[in-house]
Amino acid sequence: MTRYAFAGLFLVALAAIVYVLISAAGGKAPQYALERYAVGTLEKVDFSGAGQHVPTGSFNGPDGTEADLDSFKGKTILVNYWATWCSPCEREMPSLGALQAARGGDAFEVVAISIDSDEDVDYARGRLGELGASNIAFRHAPLDRGDIVYGANVQGFPTSILYGPDGLELARLSGEADWSAPEAVQFIDAALRQARKG
Repeated sequence: MTRYAFAGLFLVALAAIVYVLISAAGGKAPQYALERYAVGTLEKVDFSGAGQHVPTGSFNGPDGTEADLDSFKGKTILVNYWATWCSPCEREMPSLGALQAARGGDAFEVVAISIDSDEDVDYARGRLGELGASNIAFRHAPLDRGDIVYGANVQGFPTSILYGPDGLELARLSGEADWSAPEAVQFIDAALRQARKG
């Protein structure tokens, strides 16, 4: 009789454990398609601005002429706001260069916008190459005319904002990340798959 009681208790306990595991694994369904890829170095990705259009502000393009983010329509872009006086920005830049090397092309581009002052523009341009990101075109929008920075509601540096080919924000990350990490590349790959379906 005692043997059956222990077997019964064992089965009840096992059923309870299975129920808890299934409940925990099920969890809440992600609200955004990319949310399940926001892990590891990207665990602090913010989706609250998803659906916002690229800001209307301008920046100086690689040749010094004025440009805007609308010119990238049709391409998924990761816009990174950075400065040479920002240590986390400099630490992050080599991984952005690696991401551009791995995924850059007709469908995706890393768009790094320096917010350094006009007096420091030549230094910032050279520093981009020194940081291992010479494959990223130099773009510049100093904070004193930072309509693009304020329009994007950037609160600190570095900030990276992912936009889909329709010019709408998908996600953003305030603070540095390792964009060459496998989970970051998977995040970008997921965004590119989403764009192809869209």
